[in-house]
Amino acid sequence: MQTYFPKYFTQRAIGSYIALLLVVSLVFMRFSMEWYFMLFGLVEVLGFFYYTNTLTRRWSALRERTFTRTLLWSAFTIRAVWVIFSYFFYTRMTGSPFEFSAGDASFYHEAAQYGAQYLRDHFMDLPGYIPLVHKVFGTAISDSGYATYLGLVYYLSGDSIIVSRLLKALYGALSCVLMYRLARRNFGEWVGRMTAVMCMLMPNLVYYCGLQLKEAEMVFLTVLFLERADHLMKAGQFAIVPTLVVVAVGMLLFTFRTVLAGVLFIAFFMALIMSSTRVVKWGRRALVIVLSLLFLGLMFSSRIEEEITELTSTDVISQQQGNMQWRSQRGESEGRNNRYIRYASAFVFAPMIFTIPFPTMVNVPGQENQQLLHGGNFVKNITSFFTILALFLLLMPYDWRKNLLQGEWRGHVLSIAFLVGYLAVLTVSSFAHSERFHLPSVPVALMLAAYAVERFNVKWRWIYTGWVILMFVAGVAWTWFKLSGRGWV
Repeated sequence: MQTYFPKYFTQRAIGSYIALLLVVSLVFMRFSMEWYFMLFGLVEVLGFFYYTNTLTRRWSALRERTFTRTLLWSAFTIRAVWVIFSYFFYTRMTGSPFEFSAGDASFYHEAAQYGAQYLRDHFMDLPGYIPLVHKVFGTAISDSGYATYLGLVYYLSGDSIIVSRLLKALYGALSCVLMYRLARRNFGEWVGRMTAVMCMLMPNLVYYCGLQLKEAEMVFLTVLFLERADHLMKAGQFAIVPTLVVVAVGMLLFTFRTVLAGVLFIAFFMALIMSSTRVVKWGRRALVIVLSLLFLGLMFSSRIEEEITELTSTDVISQQQGNMQWRSQRGESEGRNNRYIRYASAFVFAPMIFTIPFPTMVNVPGQENQQLLHGGNFVKNITSFFTILALFLLLMPYDWRKNLLQGEWRGHVLSIAFLVGYLAVLTVSSFAHSERFHLPSVPVALMLAAYAVERFNVKWRWIYTGWVILMFVAGVAWTWFKLSGRGWV
């Protein structure tokens, strides 16, 4: 049993990344990234793998309360430093404190400014303010929650971007603590600590604290829902208030991303029905389901129903293929888009959905954000090996007949159902290769990865080495794909 992240894993991952960076930079030299994007990648990969190994060993001797406090402050410090640095970095590079080619971030910022000004002019008129953003900016249910929240933050902070992002850093740090509790309750202390450290250092989770997008808050609410729902199911006694808290958090998520909230509730109900009776008693299941359905019935607005009906009544695969076709043709004549993207479909993405997106390591105009975060995507490529391995360990051990009925997976239905369900939705969407849309699943994927690391058998090392080599090859192939699809090579 591994109680920390071994150096064997870190050395091969770092070596593979450095080799990939060198090969791509030399073979495709004409399209080499700017030096600062390379530096970002090195910090992301080295920082994650080196300190995951170091801190999981160093913090293993800490008492629980000390570990939690150290984790919270360390996670917040890392994110706060990135918030301050990125503010001035983006200001220097783009002329504003927003990311390259900012789209949604600028929209949320303007909507929040408008809402904050309304509150100042109307003396904190909340009944009039809550529907304002939706009416003025035409936002859907899945956008209204964040725009409304950000307007309140702007109102209280004087339209301060820094304050709003420092709050994101706090939410990110709290998410690490919540994942520690969720993983410890499900897999034990060592997996809990490893999960927490990995979430703390994961570049993708840190990155969005420095943007005016909704991902940091959405990940926090997702993790909060999962942790509280898991606690509710496994608590010694049933309580109405914790049940209402879980449902309320889930309903709030409908105003951030409708599909995400729907998947969470489906995973919750699946866990209540399919979990072992040793985990969840039948009486508690029935009460939670009844109260949840009643609450949903009272709160379920017609607009939410319309969005879900639209999603479920559409031929999503045909829609996805049509969207990819349009995107490939829209800028093909200008070399902006990849002509190969028209062939992308759910059947292509499905086998790779736990691993993608692959890192963008060449200078493609309009993809500066992907270049900045390419190291984080490489980290996800490597850790996905352990996530996939964990699913095999939980679902397909040696005695498969016994496992299907009584296996370990029945104690972790909530996390497994959410991860697989959400990624399945992404597979048939137009955002399967969008790193931003994968983000809510990343903490759970890291938790399962930590479980696989603890259970890892030294006899399997050759499989991990093979995976690292495969990710190197995939990185080179993906680079060629991006350039060839634009007719540049």
